[in-house]
Amino acid sequence: MARYTGPRCRHCRREGSKLFLKGDRCYTDKCAFERRGYAPGQHGQARLKQSDYGIRLREKQRVRRIYGVQEGQFARYFNMADRQKGVTGINLLVLLERRLDNVVYRMGFAESRNQARQLVRHGHFLVNGRKVDIPSFLVKVGDVIEVKEKSRDILPIKQSIETLARRGVPDWLEVDAEAFRGKVKAMPERHHITMPIQEQLIVEFYSK
Repeated sequence: MARYTGPRCRHCRREGSKLFLKGDRCYTDKCAFERRGYAPGQHGQARLKQSDYGIRLREKQRVRRIYGVQEGQFARYFNMADRQKGVTGINLLVLLERRLDNVVYRMGFAESRNQARQLVRHGHFLVNGRKVDIPSFLVKVGDVIEVKEKSRDILPIKQSIETLARRGVPDWLEVDAEAFRGKVKAMPERHHITMPIQEQLIVEFYSK
């Protein structure tokens, strides 16, 4: 599967907001968005008027980049959310939050979702005692996620756990940092997603 391998700070500048794609660096003065808070490219500083379609497209792209999901996969998540009971936009965000790479990041075992995705792919995590190396694996209530015993000395994981207190853990998760273990206490709800996301614009984009 093709995946973007260029500078990730470019995504933040393009979407006009911090997406926290580079972990701890995003909290320092080295953050590219803090230095150049305008879109990349030759015409990045030009004031262009966006159409209604453009506004909806940018919101969809922004959320897709936050969670590191490819276009086809994001569309499949939307279709799943649309078939479920409840509000489609909220259903979509809940599905994205339930991804294993996102849960690993939210539990503090990785500094970014991109790093979490790589660690999961390399087989460093167990779900209910079994190795799972699929970043898109959807967790459910009661699942226990832990770092494999042989992987607990990996520097990125140890460094990320040290910054856990600053980032915090959402209420729907429970983490025992000393045991390198976490548990899904409940399904995520809309108020747990603190990023300024307008999910209704995404629904309107796919409903056009």
